[in-house]
Amino acid sequence: MKWSKWIRASVTGVLAFGSVLVGTGRDAVAQNKELNLFCWTEYVPKEVIDGFTKETGIKVNLEEYDSNEQMLTKLLAGAAKYDLVQPSEYTIEAMVKQNLLQEIDASKIPNLGNILPEFRGLPHDPENKYTVTWMSGTVGIVVNTEKVTEPITSFKDVFQDKYKGRIVALDDSREIASWAMAMQGLDVNKVDADVLDKIRPTVEKMVSLIKVYDSTSPKTSLTNGDVDLGVVWSGEAAILWSEDKKFKYVLPSEGTHRFIDSFAIPKTAANPDAAHAFINYILRPEVSVLISENFPYTNPNGEARKLLAPEQRDNPASYPPGNPKLDTFRDIGGRATRMIEDMVSEIRSSN
Repeated sequence: MKWSKWIRASVTGVLAFGSVLVGTGRDAVAQNKELNLFCWTEYVPKEVIDGFTKETGIKVNLEEYDSNEQMLTKLLAGAAKYDLVQPSEYTIEAMVKQNLLQEIDASKIPNLGNILPEFRGLPHDPENKYTVTWMSGTVGIVVNTEKVTEPITSFKDVFQDKYKGRIVALDDSREIASWAMAMQGLDVNKVDADVLDKIRPTVEKMVSLIKVYDSTSPKTSLTNGDVDLGVVWSGEAAILWSEDKKFKYVLPSEGTHRFIDSFAIPKTAANPDAAHAFINYILRPEVSVLISENFPYTNPNGEARKLLAPEQRDNPASYPPGNPKLDTFRDIGGRATRMIEDMVSEIRSSN
């Protein structure tokens, strides 16, 4: 997940508008030799796309987005254009509710069996009808152990006064709110006004301590020595660890977010056969391992994992040891999403 990610406005609000467009029933004829791929910025390696085209003759028209909201808005504005999208777990849940996705035809994806059992039957797609997992990962803590010698095991350890101006954090309101909720033992998927009142003081303290907000490349501030601690995507942490072992990755003891990005085919896709072919192609072990080499998140492809080098498999950010407490985000609805965004934005603007 190379992100500036996670939605900051209402997925539900966008979907409410989109359900009208989907209902118009645009007919599309499969072109077979073309695939309109809409995915996260810098998340699908060029060599994977080139290899698919070389083998199949299917031209891939790649367009990228940097938030779930942007993807939804463009999908609904020109619905028939995109054949394959790459939403995150809570956005998938919302899209399924609004009947925006067509069911996956498993008979066209013989490599589907390479997906590990732990990535099947998940809350956002419990019957595996609509999605195929692309990559997974976590949000955790990176510690520059040459600068921070005290034990860091939790969000509470990071957000202490002594680390003021030494922290990089994801530029994402829901993430920030979820850390405060985790610190107070609250369910990150149950959000209302009372919950936000409870966590507000914690969010205010966190914001007062953070030096840099960066969801696109939070590792940069750590590499440059601008900060000594970070709450970042696991793929960023994995790159840091592979380059210098002084960067330690820690999953907070309070629990943290496990994100899951998947491929899904919109109801209005013009080339669903090409979409199925691409999904089947990226599930080949030798292709899937290329994705891990470029973006070292948690690969859901069991056969591809066997091809990883020992250091890749042992990377604690890509494949965390033990049994950490992890939660996926659920679709919390437009009102709750706006409430989080409004609160965090207000706190940040007054800091």
